[in-house]
Amino acid sequence: MIKKKRKRTLLCLHIGTDILNNLNVLYTIITTNNSNKIGKDFNLTVYLNMPHPSQVMSRPGKEKFGEMALSPRRLHTLMTSDDIASGKKSHWPELEITGTIRNLSPALWQLQHLTCLYLNDNCLQRIPPDIGRLTSLQHLDLSCNKLRSLPAELGDLVCLRELLLNNNSIRILPYELGKLFQLQVLGLKGNPLTPEILQVYSEANGTVKLLSFLLDRLSVTVPQPPQRVWMPLGHPDRTKSTCIFTVMCYNVLCDKYATRAQYGYCPTWALDWEYRKKNIMEEIRHYAADIISLQEVETDQYHSFLKPELERDGYQGIFSPKSRAKTMSESDRKYVDGCAIFYRVAKFSLVSDRLIEFNQLAMANAEGSDDMLNRVMTKDNIGLAAILETNEAAWSNGFPADSKQIHQPLVVCTAHIHWDPEYCDVKLIQTMMLMHELKQFMLESGRNLRKSLDPSTTSFLLCGDLNSLPESGVYDFLTENRILMNHPDFKDFGYKSCLQKVSHSHKNSEYTHAFKLASAYTTDIMPFTNYTYDFKGMIDYIFYSRASMHPLGLLGGIDTEWFRENKILGCPHPHIPSDHFPLLVEFEMDSSNQSGINNSLIIPRR
Repeated sequence: MIKKKRKRTLLCLHIGTDILNNLNVLYTIITTNNSNKIGKDFNLTVYLNMPHPSQVMSRPGKEKFGEMALSPRRLHTLMTSDDIASGKKSHWPELEITGTIRNLSPALWQLQHLTCLYLNDNCLQRIPPDIGRLTSLQHLDLSCNKLRSLPAELGDLVCLRELLLNNNSIRILPYELGKLFQLQVLGLKGNPLTPEILQVYSEANGTVKLLSFLLDRLSVTVPQPPQRVWMPLGHPDRTKSTCIFTVMCYNVLCDKYATRAQYGYCPTWALDWEYRKKNIMEEIRHYAADIISLQEVETDQYHSFLKPELERDGYQGIFSPKSRAKTMSESDRKYVDGCAIFYRVAKFSLVSDRLIEFNQLAMANAEGSDDMLNRVMTKDNIGLAAILETNEAAWSNGFPADSKQIHQPLVVCTAHIHWDPEYCDVKLIQTMMLMHELKQFMLESGRNLRKSLDPSTTSFLLCGDLNSLPESGVYDFLTENRILMNHPDFKDFGYKSCLQKVSHSHKNSEYTHAFKLASAYTTDIMPFTNYTYDFKGMIDYIFYSRASMHPLGLLGGIDTEWFRENKILGCPHPHIPSDHFPLLVEFEMDSSNQSGINNSLIIPRR
């Protein structure tokens, strides 16, 4: 055993591995009870890398909490002289300080790379708020000290998986601890906590319930996000009559998906549909778009809430749930989510609509492909399309010279593509089938209406949650109207023969679609449309026909500084009702590029 001498300054001693019997302790630092040093007569141990459990002894006192004597996460190795000579860098993510420590140096809170900090078995009476700066911590042990309270800043350590507070004198817990949504182990034994906290903690799954209990009681002090900026992109053509209208695309987050398990950083009350639906409707009414495209709309909420509310505001709508609803009982069917399109009746009339079921299309186009049947057919996502017709109120700067052109066709589609990143092939194939089916829908409707609805010239909008980033095959296919057969997103599965059936042209090296589209939004304007703790990116889009439509302006994103300054981990949030943000674009549609639809030939909706 090494005798520790008291010094006035920090002293680093290299301890040979032979002396400590291969415990691989790198440094022992010895100091005095000086307020600007880390502590008094203590050992500071830095741990490196992790080999075999048999090389490490447990900390004194761990047995009293019923924990394992060996702690695999705290194993470490030393660099050899050859490693040092070759310039290899050390990495020490764990730190243990033990002894009769009463004070901690402010320098400790600068070690923001630490993932594990062990301050147990000391004489600490308080932990300073600066501990909130150690945002990489995953394990924090403050057991066996003399703590009477905890700083609220502990709630900023959202990476924590383990927080041990056993055997202190803590009576109350700060509500901010509820923000530790990734916490798996919370040690509170041996503290004189209030009966209310002890009761929740002692229940089955007590840690999760206690975190919810605390977060639900935490006051919301974050200010409302600043108003999103309207970004002008152009001016309407005043030399002729044009149709000007606005379009919104919004994934409203279905109630059954809005759970604490999925969004643990959000209070339970702010996830509740009764709370969120008011804010969702407030947003929809605030932007007052002429066409509203919605995803993740629960069947019951469409019929009982969205439809009647928006009808009072002058809208009509169409809706369809995902394909699984067909196989469910009536009582269960009402909870299935789907897609909806609303349109302002003063500006538009409905001509025809079509439900696009990807699982049915996959089955019809499988051509014996097991991959198409096993990977694509099993996903029941949908698209919903409508052919709208402009009314007189949609036109600005007078009516078209030819009265027949007042009633212009506009094809609108909303879609929700499969979510899983591991199924990029399915996302791409669903999108290819969608574009093929939309072409068929337009051609068939044109024949019924005795008018041409050419996909390359007819005004068209594709709005949806495509669950695909701008660098994906889905985005490339839509904007370039082609994709190579050997694109990496196909993952070398056996799709080639069956995908020829949904390609616009039959080339040997690529698949195409019949539309000429552009995206109204880019990442320069809005870097993310979906904002959660684990994912932030652009996956929602409004695509439009380049030939006949021109964006005049669009709604910018939420100020990123608001998220940073207020430490917003993700959405939903008490101020933001969904994990997606609504998109809003104003378009000008030219009457000179297409022919109107004869009103007398409008076919009723089935």
